[in-house]
Amino acid sequence: MDDFDRFWEWANKPLDSGLTIPADIHHTVTSLPPEARRDRAKVNEALRMVQETAVGNSALHRP
Repeated sequence: MDDFDRFWEWANKPLDSGLTIPADIHHTVTSLPPEARRDRAKVNEALRMVQETAVGNSALHRP
């Protein structure tokens, strides 16, 4: 299951479900234009870029 599937599984869950997703997935996907949120390649690419940026930023803050 990729991040696209994780987001849409969460988005389509029943209201009484306890299913959660990480905040970075939610924020990244909901920051995309609505039509891009349904595009698997765009969602996964946006999340890949966010993850790469996070890894790069953490390397800058190492002692």
